[in-house]
Amino acid sequence: MKALLLTLVAAVAISAAPAAAQWLNYPTPNVPRTAAGAPNLQAPAPRAADGHPDLSGMWEPERNRPCPPQGCFDSNLSEHFQDIGWGLKGGLPYQPWAAALVKERLQRNSIDDPGSNCLPMGIIKNHTAPFIRKMIQLPGLVVILTEREVTWRQIFTDGRPLPVDPQPSFNGYSTGRWEGDALVVRTTGFRDGLWLDRTGNPMTSAATLTERFRRTNYGHLEIEVTVDDLKAYTAPWTATLRQNLVVDTELIDYHCDENERDATHYLGK
Repeated sequence: MKALLLTLVAAVAISAAPAAAQWLNYPTPNVPRTAAGAPNLQAPAPRAADGHPDLSGMWEPERNRPCPPQGCFDSNLSEHFQDIGWGLKGGLPYQPWAAALVKERLQRNSIDDPGSNCLPMGIIKNHTAPFIRKMIQLPGLVVILTEREVTWRQIFTDGRPLPVDPQPSFNGYSTGRWEGDALVVRTTGFRDGLWLDRTGNPMTSAATLTERFRRTNYGHLEIEVTVDDLKAYTAPWTATLRQNLVVDTELIDYHCDENERDATHYLGK
């Protein structure tokens, strides 16, 4: 993972030269600003024409992973990216087979992580990975565009039901409805083999994922995720992820398996 992140940083540095062509420094329109001209991220959340909070914007995970005294490259990551169960009292409620699987994955230094092998990471890892995501809120639909793998996700808010027997997928199939100022999204239809984090906590095809999106103010988004997967866990569990708005920039095309040369050098292979 570290090698992949270093590759990303290098790619961003190289691509920064023609920044004007990629709008990396182009001012985001309609951003509330302080008297000093800085973005006022504490301003009230914007509202859509229907009166609901507008979730549209460029978002990145809260960076809350502490850095040890000797320094660390990964200090800009979210703790949830490493372990989605971080902060949960007693940890995740594993089924016995799931606990054994996580232990095995840790012993193998997480070299089988789908994300590290350039496969899609799934919803929760995309919420916590250090890549920008753009949310676009439209009538009847919320679209999420993700830098990593140049991927997209659709959340339908037009009242349609979840599919009965969908083809399993990395992101599943999502429908949402508003409950007050929270967009509540239910997703099913996942494929087996998903990792929720770098630790290797699993999610199976039996899972239902519920997300509650709340834009608490102009610059902050809270996503409460509940995983109900009794095949892998003895009870549903919930984690709260926090996102920060990113302004005056744009998405960069990043596809990790283009000229990929890192996997053969992973420890343990």
